[in-house]
Amino acid sequence: MQKYLFKNISVVNEGEIKSMDVLVEGERIERIDHSISVKSFVTEINGEGKHLFPGVIDDQVHFREPGLTHKATIETESTAGVAGGVTSFMEMPNTIPNALTLELLEDKYQIASQTSPANYSFFMGVSNDNAEEVLKVNKRKNDICGVKIFKGSSTGNMLVDNYNTLEKLFSECELLIATHCEDETIIRNNYQKLKSIKPDLTSSDHPIIRDEVACYESSLRAVKMAQKYNTRLHILHISTEKELILFGNMMPLKEKRITAEVCVHHLHFTADDYDQLGYQIKCNPAIKAPHNKSALWKALLDNRLDIIATDHAPHLLSEKEPPYESAHSGLPLVQHSLQLMLHYASLGDISLERIAEKMSHAVADCFQIKERGYIREGYFADLVMVDLNQSYTITKENILYKCGWSPLEKFKFPATILTTMVNGNIVFENGKVNSSVKGKRLQFNRD
Repeated sequence: MQKYLFKNISVVNEGEIKSMDVLVEGERIERIDHSISVKSFVTEINGEGKHLFPGVIDDQVHFREPGLTHKATIETESTAGVAGGVTSFMEMPNTIPNALTLELLEDKYQIASQTSPANYSFFMGVSNDNAEEVLKVNKRKNDICGVKIFKGSSTGNMLVDNYNTLEKLFSECELLIATHCEDETIIRNNYQKLKSIKPDLTSSDHPIIRDEVACYESSLRAVKMAQKYNTRLHILHISTEKELILFGNMMPLKEKRITAEVCVHHLHFTADDYDQLGYQIKCNPAIKAPHNKSALWKALLDNRLDIIATDHAPHLLSEKEPPYESAHSGLPLVQHSLQLMLHYASLGDISLERIAEKMSHAVADCFQIKERGYIREGYFADLVMVDLNQSYTITKENILYKCGWSPLEKFKFPATILTTMVNGNIVFENGKVNSSVKGKRLQFNRD
């Protein structure tokens, strides 16, 4: 059994930073103490001057497999993820074919079991006419992360706008329901109105078309329906100040029935960045005016927003070209989310402890993930060692996404990911990924 001992490392965990030793035996954290001596053979890792975080759990990624593998695969994007400290991911169902049956969902689990160095789970997809199939997940609630409803347009047959379907799922589904909330009628009307006066649209028109009202009205309806049926609702990628009035912060996360996520690109970019980056930052929901970014940061820190994720959605650069209508929406981000938040920590905008909370602890609590998300004795050893004093610049050479680009290219981070451990195995170290290691299917405590 492989043993690792992190010596004298600053452990960032559960609201504290303490200099500790951490012993890993096999897949799990065996012991955490101020000083650990091991008589049997152990690989010692010098943690002096370094920080140890629980592995990042990204609850919203699009890895494009099956059907869109010219953009990305589960293997390539999970590899990029572990290089950035992401040890577990939850992937969305808008692949081709859409994951609208349990059989198609299990096909994705099978691919991940053979190719992913990170731990994995996959959302069950919803269409207007597969409610009975979706409800079969009630018997699988401990090994499927949740159900995904697109209340805004997506790949294939996944826009759910049938009221009866929504009522049935919100009233009968026992798993967490995650929603993409944008009102398609408002979006279409905005598009037609703008197109009538401006035939050649640009990237900067995107937040005008997919505006704050479209997000708010859709989120409001989802919240009302969840309140009606006491549904476990999780609203993804909140992007507007207006939506924040829908969420409270007065109760512990584990007691909330309605939770919300913010993504790193909405915390970093604003509509002012379209001039420089154009369609590279076109995404749904859109990156909007600067006041929204400021409001999102405030809500993140006062716990109205519970989780930080990426909505990693890679496309080829050739697919991000004008005209507006054909430029694909989505950004590749999973390799650099932790480093981006560490950048904001260096500016004093967020503490290291809150980063661990919002990117690991809270995700585990929100989804009731079994024995992950914390640095605790007996938990799986999903760990990330970081050097906060070693800078790192994104270049084409160190981008691991299959699409080969990043909207953050040339950005200089103040910190470097040194080592990523998944289930007690080192999967990333000294800039290299160990492709022989494979992650595990996430399990959930929902009995």
